[in-house]
Amino acid sequence: MQIRRILTAALAVGVAAGALAGCSSQDNQQGEVVEGAEAPEGATKLDMWVFAELHAEVYDEMAKKWNEENPDKAVDLDITVYPYQDMHDKLLLAVNSGQGLPDLADIEVGKFGNFVKGDKPPLTDLTDAAAPYVDDIVQARLDLYSRNGKIYGYPTHVGAFVAFYNTELLEGAGIDYTSIKTWDDFGAAGAKYNQETGKAFSVASTNVFFTEPLAIAQNGGQLFTDGGMGDVDVNNPEVVKTLEMFQGMKESGALAPIPGGSPDNEEGYGAINDGDFAAIVYPAWYTSRFVDYMPDLDGKIAIAPAPQVEGSDVLTIGGGGTGTTVMEASENKELASEFLAYAKLSLDANVAVWEVLGFDPVNMAVWEDEAVTKNPENKFNKYFQTNLFDVLNSVKDGIGHFDSFANQNLPTVDNQFRTVTLNEIYENGTPVQDALDQAQSDLENELGQ
Repeated sequence: MQIRRILTAALAVGVAAGALAGCSSQDNQQGEVVEGAEAPEGATKLDMWVFAELHAEVYDEMAKKWNEENPDKAVDLDITVYPYQDMHDKLLLAVNSGQGLPDLADIEVGKFGNFVKGDKPPLTDLTDAAAPYVDDIVQARLDLYSRNGKIYGYPTHVGAFVAFYNTELLEGAGIDYTSIKTWDDFGAAGAKYNQETGKAFSVASTNVFFTEPLAIAQNGGQLFTDGGMGDVDVNNPEVVKTLEMFQGMKESGALAPIPGGSPDNEEGYGAINDGDFAAIVYPAWYTSRFVDYMPDLDGKIAIAPAPQVEGSDVLTIGGGGTGTTVMEASENKELASEFLAYAKLSLDANVAVWEVLGFDPVNMAVWEDEAVTKNPENKFNKYFQTNLFDVLNSVKDGIGHFDSFANQNLPTVDNQFRTVTLNEIYENGTPVQDALDQAQSDLENELGQ
C-alpha cells in the first residue's frame, strides 16, 4: 500500500487557503497519481479530500511521521485534491446523500457553517483527540471550528492580520512605515502617498470581504447579533463606522479597487508586483503569495503590525482558514481523529505549516523557537526585510475573537458583500448606511429572518 495524492485533471494552481472565493467548477475526472512514502503492511486506509495541493504535501509528510512513531496504528492516506468550489460542492452533496464520503476533509472557513447546521452535524467531535495539544493552541482558532463546546475542525493557521509595506515605494514618497500605528495614520499616509505618486496606497477589495472585519472587530462590532452568533446584523453602528472609514480612504485616494477584486488572485498579484500598490493589510499567510507570485518584490517588503483602532484591545484577528474534519460516518473515525490531531496540532505539524506553507502556526510553541522562526535559510525569512514572528509576538496578547466568522450564516453574508455591497460602497459611491441597510434587508429576506 502507498500513501498517495490523487490529483484531479482540473486542479487549479494557486488556490487561496484562506480566501473566501475559489476556483471555478470544472471537469472532475481523476488524473495523475503521485506516489508518496510506503505505508506499512496492514495500515488502515483513510481517504481525505482537500482543495489545496500544498496542504496535501503537508498531510503526506505528517502521515509518514505518524507511521514511524505509531507503527501499531499506521495509516495509509489517500488524498484527493479538488478545485476549491468542486470539493465543497461534492462534500456537501455526499453529506446530504450519506454516500461517497471521505474519512477526512479540509473545509474552508467561509464554507464551514454549511456543515455544522442543526443539532447533529455530520462531523465527528474532535475535542478529546485535541487534549494532548490544546494548551499550546491559539484558542480563538479552535473556537472558530467549535459549536456548543465541541471542536469539529482543527485549524491550519492563525491567519493573524499584519501589514505588508513596499519600503522602496514608500521611501520614494517620503513615508516611514514604522510611524503607521492606527487606521488614521494609515489613511493619512495613504492620502500623502496618492498626492506624491498619483497611485493608490492600498487596496479596496470588491471580491473578498476580509480586511474590513478586522476593523469591525477592533471597533467592537460583529456581523450578527448575540456576540456574532445570532441573527444577521450588518447595518449596526460599528459596521457603519468601519465601512465609512474605508470609503473615506477610498475617496481620499488612499485606497483603490484592485484588478480581479482581491489581492489574492493572479491579477492582484500582478498589480502588486508591478508596484501599483504600496501597502497590503492581510493575514500572515499572505507571505506565501509574495514569495510564490511576486518575485520582483524580493527584499523590498517589510512586515509590520496591522493598523489599530486607537483604544481597542483587539490588535489583530485571524483571517481566513481551513478547518480539517473527520466525518461522523467514517468507519475509522477514532483513528482518523487521533491522526488528525497529530497532523494539525502537534509541534512537528506546525513547524511544517511555517516551513512548507509560510503560514503562522496555531501551536504557539513554534513562535518561541528561534531556530525555526529565524532560520536564515528559510525562504520566507530571506524574502522579507522584517521577521514575521517578531511582529506576531508583538501582538499575540491582542489576538481577538471575531465570532461572526463562526456563524453558520457567514457564507450567505459573505456572498452578499462580495457580490453586491462592497461594489456599491467602493465602485458606485453609495452612502455606507444606505448600502448596509439594503444588505440587511436582502439578507433578512434570503435567510428568512
